Amino acid sequence: MKAFTYERARTPQEAADAAARQPNARFVAGGTNLLDLMKLQIETPSHLIDVNDLALDRIEPLPSGGLRIGALVRNSDLAADLRVRRDYGVLTRALVAGASGQLRNQATTAGNLLQRTRCPYFYDTNVPCNKRKPGSGCSAIGGFTRLHAVVGQSEACIATHPSDMAVAMCVLDAQVETVAPGGATRVIPIADFHRLPGNTPHLDHNLKPGELITAVTLPPPVGGVQAYRKVRDRASYAFAIVSAATIVLSDGSGRVALGGVAHKPWRVEAADGAFARGAQAVAGALLAGARTTEDNAFKVPLVGRVLAAAIADAGTAMRA
Repeated sequence: MKAFTYERARTPQEAADAAARQPNARFVAGGTNLLDLMKLQIETPSHLIDVNDLALDRIEPLPSGGLRIGALVRNSDLAADLRVRRDYGVLTRALVAGASGQLRNQATTAGNLLQRTRCPYFYDTNVPCNKRKPGSGCSAIGGFTRLHAVVGQSEACIATHPSDMAVAMCVLDAQVETVAPGGATRVIPIADFHRLPGNTPHLDHNLKPGELITAVTLPPPVGGVQAYRKVRDRASYAFAIVSAATIVLSDGSGRVALGGVAHKPWRVEAADGAFARGAQAVAGALLAGARTTEDNAFKVPLVGRVLAAAIADAGTAMRA
């Protein structure tokens, strides 16, 4: 790990202003991803800004009927919150499917959104990677691609986004609240928060330099049968090969977002409108234009099977 300086911020704006003064600074809270990357010298910040003392660790009701989730709310606390379990069950299920109990106790809401890909070529500093070193090349292309993207990829990168929580946030139409250096605030729809790789795969999100996440807000509950299905190589502590966050409503309509298939949580508006035609129609709309390799072509039919199971389970629950 390379040497760095350190400070503790007292307010969100103070943290953002500190980041503006140090171009190579990073915010640190739980550190469950950042510290690992620093040890491997994939991330080499010269300055760390500790945001754990900020008052951003509460889950609060909104006048609209939704919830405001502070950026520092730990994953385990968010999953266990009675309001989340009752009204946003897909979020609780996604959180519990992620990492391990120990990591969920430390990982934060903002950190989960910002975690970086688990592409093995990204973690191997002996091979080229455009996400790690822009312009160096993508070793995954032409390599072993079983876990890589089948939609939304580019000639520069075929990595997938690792977060389970972000997939659930996407299907719930969450919004991300931020503060920038100088105190300006804004709200980013979750659908616009993460980026596709294009020619700049090293940019995972649309935050501006120094901009700090302060909260994530959820709209009023939509009800329905909510589920999060995750296909992975082992029963726990494994990232998704394919995952699906689904909400099926009593009128047969629904919403779906996928994980494990793209550089960001994957949601397509046309797929939400295809629920009346069945799981394969939904899958077809989600994966239109998919580009697969010999290693990961199985993901396309797998998405259809995962969605069919989720829709069938929802029908059973509604009839019960």
